[in-house]
Amino acid sequence: MSMNLTVIDSGPAMLNILDAPAAERPELLRELWQPMAGMYRYFPGQTDLVQAHLQSFGFPIDRDSDDDSARNRTAVRLLTDADAWQRIRAGLERGIDALHAADPEAAIPDLTVLLVVGDPGNDHFTREVQGLSAFGGISGYIAITVWPNETVLGRLEAIAAHELHHNVRYSPGGVVWNPATVTVGEQVISEGLADEFAAELYGDTGYTHFVAPETRVDDAVLQTVARGLDVTGMQNFTAWVHGDASARLFGAEPVGLPTGAGYAAGARLVRAYLDQQGYLDQQSNLDQQGAVSGTAAAQVRTPAQDIIDVARQRLRLPAG
Repeated sequence: MSMNLTVIDSGPAMLNILDAPAAERPELLRELWQPMAGMYRYFPGQTDLVQAHLQSFGFPIDRDSDDDSARNRTAVRLLTDADAWQRIRAGLERGIDALHAADPEAAIPDLTVLLVVGDPGNDHFTREVQGLSAFGGISGYIAITVWPNETVLGRLEAIAAHELHHNVRYSPGGVVWNPATVTVGEQVISEGLADEFAAELYGDTGYTHFVAPETRVDDAVLQTVARGLDVTGMQNFTAWVHGDASARLFGAEPVGLPTGAGYAAGARLVRAYLDQQGYLDQQSNLDQQGAVSGTAAAQVRTPAQDIIDVARQRLRLPAG
């Protein structure tokens, strides 16, 4: 398998931006993000990369207090000390190997990956989502914004693997994300698959950390999310997937769900489906290709509705 993996060496560039005069920072930030411009190819008009950075909770370039500057520089150095860039590469390489072994026909695109420090002054970013905002849904690009708390630093490889699963799912030959018809169920299943995939590689560290343990086992959360699986319109997804706090932040209507509810429900739905596939594997002693189909790696391209239909029966959830 031949593909190019580029993890942008963003550490020195971030320090350079933070040290630059205020008037020069926007252009330097655009230069940092320019290799990621293709991630916005489906967006209407021309995306301002500075705004893209800020909207994903990226570090601010207009606050000059000594405290803000010191915190941001310290965060970059913490990532450097943690060997973050090499660890993200290692997580991606391990994930690529696992996906290729499980589904040799899945297209794994050339990847460009950008890691940036987030905004320590944004309470939603640092507290509600606990220092993580990442996006891997556009084939060929993964953007990861973090605040390097202890939990995030311990999960760098798993975070990368999670986003890789999304990237391969939505690459050519995989699932088509049509904004006009896509359902909440697709994103919920995608998050569940990505979390289960990361857990296959890294154990419990693979599960997205801003989802509370009690949310993961809350039957009321599962039932509420299940009622929304057929909802369409991407503007409605935030509450069902990320929860009410994120919905309020982005101007969407809350639906009575805690942070990360869609991740929790997605993992349970996916786990139910994978358990069924694992049982079938045991009955047939592995599929014809020799790959165990009861894994999230093997199901990277499986339609969400196939998973939902099986999971509804196994979990005794009402039909949508």
